Amino acid sequence: MSILDLAVQRIRHSIKARLLSVDRITPITPRLVRVTFSGDDLADFTSSSFDDHIKVFIPQDGVPVMPQAGPNGLVFPENIQRPMSRDYTPRRYDSVNKLLDIEFVLHNEGPATDWVRQARIGDQLVIAGPRGSFVIPDGFDWQFMIGDETALPAMARRLEELPAGVNVRLIAEIDNPAEELTFETQADLHITWVHRSSGLDTLEAAVCAISLPRGQGYVWAAGESSVMRAVHRHFVTGLGLDKSRIRASSYWKRGVIGVHEVLGDA
Repeated sequence: MSILDLAVQRIRHSIKARLLSVDRITPITPRLVRVTFSGDDLADFTSSSFDDHIKVFIPQDGVPVMPQAGPNGLVFPENIQRPMSRDYTPRRYDSVNKLLDIEFVLHNEGPATDWVRQARIGDQLVIAGPRGSFVIPDGFDWQFMIGDETALPAMARRLEELPAGVNVRLIAEIDNPAEELTFETQADLHITWVHRSSGLDTLEAAVCAISLPRGQGYVWAAGESSVMRAVHRHFVTGLGLDKSRIRASSYWKRGVIGVHEVLGDA
């Protein structure tokens, strides 16, 4: 496969707010819950990459507020407090039945966690996005996927979408064995689970113990900011991986609310 075939692609999407209703609530693990949303606003929903993220606006007192698209982004009605928002992965989209799955990691507290724990069938909220897609080709000789619980929905979607025979190594840090997932995939998958509760290892240590396989590869990583910076540093500075072959994202940061930033990509 040529270098051109391995180039990532950036796709821009128009921003649209969508009013959705809860259709199903499905526990996946003790800390991971899948909420399936439905609604006519999903008719033209687009998500081109497992790496996409959408804004989920948490309703105040259970009442969703619908913004309008303005020249500089979404505009909420005057005299109404803008609802809190968080970024989430579009886990799975069913265009035929207009259904969208979003998987939420439950924390001890927080607006999204509180909303999910109280959610009932028929409850409504507003989403917007994705603003763009970062499409990573399938044809690399090898791929690493690295992250914590917050990265699992994106990892699961990627693995479901990869064709047979793709060589993938996944390293994921979770709290305990009960949080392990069984992935549906045709890829040649090798998994390393790091159990936080054991106190014996960390995600950073597991990553720093590996070396690069032969051939052309790509590293995708997402999780806590300081850990992702260490992961990026290990591959680029320590192992000499070209910066265009790694995308490391901060999905959250200790002590900071609502962080989502890309630390390194093409």
